[in-house]
Amino acid sequence: MKALLKNFTFNPKDDILSGLTVALALVPEAVAFAFVAKIDPLVGLYGAFMMGLVTAIFGGRPGMISGATGAMAVVMVHLIQKGNTVGMEAGISNLGLQWLFITLLFVGAIQILAGVLKLGKFVRLIPHPVMMGFVNGLAIVIFLSQLELFKTKANGVESWLSGPELYTMLGLIALTMAIMFLLPKVTKKIPAALVAIVVVAAIAIFGKMDVSTVGSFVREGGGAGLKGSLPSFQPQIFSLFHTLDGHWSLIISTAFVLAAVGLIESLMTLNLIDELTDTRGSGNRECVAQGGANILNGLFGGMGGCAMIGQSIINVNSGGRGRLSGIVAAVALLGFILFGSKLIEQIPLAALVGVMFMVVIGTFAWSSFRILNKIPLSDAIVLIAVSAITVWKDLAVAVIAGVIISALVFAWKNATMIRARKRLKADGTKVYEIWGPLFFGSTQAFNSKFDVKNDPDNIEIDFIESRVNDHSGIEALRTIANKYIDAGKTIKLVHLSPDCKRLLTKANPAFDTIIEHSINDPRYHVVTNQLDADV
Repeated sequence: MKALLKNFTFNPKDDILSGLTVALALVPEAVAFAFVAKIDPLVGLYGAFMMGLVTAIFGGRPGMISGATGAMAVVMVHLIQKGNTVGMEAGISNLGLQWLFITLLFVGAIQILAGVLKLGKFVRLIPHPVMMGFVNGLAIVIFLSQLELFKTKANGVESWLSGPELYTMLGLIALTMAIMFLLPKVTKKIPAALVAIVVVAAIAIFGKMDVSTVGSFVREGGGAGLKGSLPSFQPQIFSLFHTLDGHWSLIISTAFVLAAVGLIESLMTLNLIDELTDTRGSGNRECVAQGGANILNGLFGGMGGCAMIGQSIINVNSGGRGRLSGIVAAVALLGFILFGSKLIEQIPLAALVGVMFMVVIGTFAWSSFRILNKIPLSDAIVLIAVSAITVWKDLAVAVIAGVIISALVFAWKNATMIRARKRLKADGTKVYEIWGPLFFGSTQAFNSKFDVKNDPDNIEIDFIESRVNDHSGIEALRTIANKYIDAGKTIKLVHLSPDCKRLLTKANPAFDTIIEHSINDPRYHVVTNQLDADV
């Protein structure tokens, strides 16, 4: 509770103004992602409100914004379509949406479990090239998503804007971006994004410009407008569990994918905001908060979601560093739905597109172009691959692919590092001094270092510069030891670290007979429990 209060607000004015700015940007995003998932826009708005409020209060990163996201919306589509198909056969309307609410309960439980098991820390193992590829790919995705707003629909036919309509929209976008670029050079006391939205909206309204607005966008997508009520409890979902017979595999698999996508995007965003603010958030707390928010969405009729990198960057760059900014954004969003819908519907889409274009510019890691020819080829390939896969597939697939590629490259490099220096003692014992890690990738190279047939009767394998890291390493040692023993020769393993000894004897107690326990390590000393006790 003390931590929550400590991070509640650092500057109330900045938090409130940046929160209002973010709320304005959340409206079209939530509506657009609801259309992607093929559900009512109000479900997307409710989802953004509940995600934003819960994570702002209980999340692991003050100033980070959560809401309905495109990455999760794409995953939801198949589930909703399948549910609607089953519903039509059973005479149940809108069953796909009800299945989504049920699935979100499982999504939340999985995410909370990830937080309780402290799995959030593993995001810090994500390599930097993967992070750069992630932000570049996400910037491209945000940019491409805005291009949809350059389309118009007439008589059910969708077409690109052209002529005066296009030029007017481009002009308003340029004005928005110019205000956001120039205003911070004059003063940073007022969020530039908020000023840009207000100025452009005023010009469009008082100039009576015929431009696309948030309201027209909602109605073109099939919605009736933003006017709604408070989210309500959805008790009917518990009476629809019987409709899942034969479809549980779809529900559970979708829940795991949604949970993974949500956590990866949220934790990667948390890492990015950490870097921007020079502070450190709690990944595990964020997992629990995200899970709780998704369960609340399932119970009260929201589409769920996760952290939003674009809105989080808008918030932080506008001065929103405390939890108050996220709370204001969520409450203001609900206020827009309940009381300010008429005003919000008049905001030109061009103003919001301009804000998001500036987010794209700020998000994209432009330095990646400069360093591509200066970093290892493998890292450059990872960076480009993650960017491309983020655009082609989704964030979760891109990050997992990037981590796998990086891990394989790391394993290969370490596999080629193992060496064996050979020397003879005065008594004729041959010593193999091993250098480098012994693990699954290096076992073949390790085995090739020994000449069992021609070696003398006494052998020492010295691990002063090496470590046995996994079961494959143990098996390689066992194989070599058995070859020498079968040949009637004596073998000793020396300078094994205490954890390596425990690992080997636990796997096979017979190892204890060939491990040298009494030898004093001339190079380094291990801190023991006895030393700890004497301090």
